Amino acid sequence: MPPALAGILPVLPTPFAADGAIDPAALGRVTAFALNAGAAGVVFPGFASEVDNLTGDERETLLREVVRVVAGRVPVVAGASAPSAAEAIGYCRQARELGIAHVMIQAPKSVGVDKAAVAAFYREITEAVPELEIVLQNAPAPRGSDLKPDVLIEIVRGNPAITYLKEETIPAGPAITTILRDKPPHLKGVLGGGGARYIIDEYVRGACGAMPAAEFTDVHAALDRAFREGATGTARDLYMRTLPLLLIQANLRMAFTKYVLTRRGILTNQVCRAPLPALDAIERTEIDAWLARIADLLTPTASLQAAE
Repeated sequence: MPPALAGILPVLPTPFAADGAIDPAALGRVTAFALNAGAAGVVFPGFASEVDNLTGDERETLLREVVRVVAGRVPVVAGASAPSAAEAIGYCRQARELGIAHVMIQAPKSVGVDKAAVAAFYREITEAVPELEIVLQNAPAPRGSDLKPDVLIEIVRGNPAITYLKEETIPAGPAITTILRDKPPHLKGVLGGGGARYIIDEYVRGACGAMPAAEFTDVHAALDRAFREGATGTARDLYMRTLPLLLIQANLRMAFTKYVLTRRGILTNQVCRAPLPALDAIERTEIDAWLARIADLLTPTASLQAAE
């Protein structure tokens, strides 16, 4: 039986070289950073990985590097979202060949929000690749379809392969409460999204973990440990101290993640393929100022750069 998904499972960014090519070695460093920072699993590729700007071959090359570095120590959740069920099935088969047990799939917007249509999309995938467990990703509009809790519950009830939900509508809390109250027995848990900007509310409501971006994995892992040990006050303090940075990240997205990872010595550049504006001098100064305020929470880089 695959290991449970719980705790902090960061979505890893895709590093690029100065010429815009993918940089698998840099992704290996980011993966090692996440593991040594306390990640309970890793996710790749996802929206925070600039997945829409990767070719199929690039996705496979990078996913192989993640699997190599993880070496079975924690679960790898492979992103398998695609414009069609046939393409998603192809990504699922790649994941299975790499020994991955969990895939995360968001139904394309072309499928719509009709319960029967969305259920048929997931059923086609699970019939083709029955060996995998699916994390159903429910993202907000405009990126996702913003499916309602009652629709999600019925889709899951009819598909035993869907064992987790990643609920990242904003805010996700009320949906998590409804889903967990009425969940089918085979649903193992609900994971939070939204960049950990609502993580305490999600955890209080019963979320089994969260899938934020990777730049603060050590702080988020400490928050997760504190909450699970009953030190809710400590968890709230960690949340409050990181929230200003997470609010900046909400707007700057991957550019923020890569800037922080560069400042932390994990990456060497901030190249993005996604159509994001470069950080200006004021944004960089503000991020640096807020990073200085949580310097005591950030594990020294040398301690997080163990051999890959």
